[in-house]
Amino acid sequence: MYPGSMYWWRRRHAERCGEGAECGPHHGGPWGQWAHGGGWGEGFGGGAFGVRRPLRFLAYKLELEEPQIAELARILNELKTERAQAAVDDRRAVSALADAVTAEGFDAAKAKEAASARVQSAEKLRDAVVAALGKIHALLTPEQRKQLATLIQTGTLAI
Repeated sequence: MYPGSMYWWRRRHAERCGEGAECGPHHGGPWGQWAHGGGWGEGFGGGAFGVRRPLRFLAYKLELEEPQIAELARILNELKTERAQAAVDDRRAVSALADAVTAEGFDAAKAKEAASARVQSAEKLRDAVVAALGKIHALLTPEQRKQLATLIQTGTLAI
């Protein structure tokens, strides 16, 4: 199917799959979950979709109020920035590792430095994710936290 027509196909399919219909991730036929927009790389912080898509998804699933949505948007934007910085750091480390291998003799010191930079970047990202989850926890009601935990446990939401 032509990619430009997927939006219209999904919209029409969603209209036919009303309340109680046997459609959705487990009943969508050959398209499965992709018929409803939950496909490749559309996780919480991954992919090229930025902040809006996960924000809309969480606002809908958790039934967030307007102030909660605004604060969650800020938190997700900070996390997006940290992930982008981690990706830049990773590309630099890979480049440095390639330079260490390309040289006439293997430069172990340069390779070790690049590997250390990669570990530091991963630790920084880990800390940012933990901080973001802490802020999100403080933002949500107990019922919303339970729903968020369910989304994380089932793999619907990737962190």
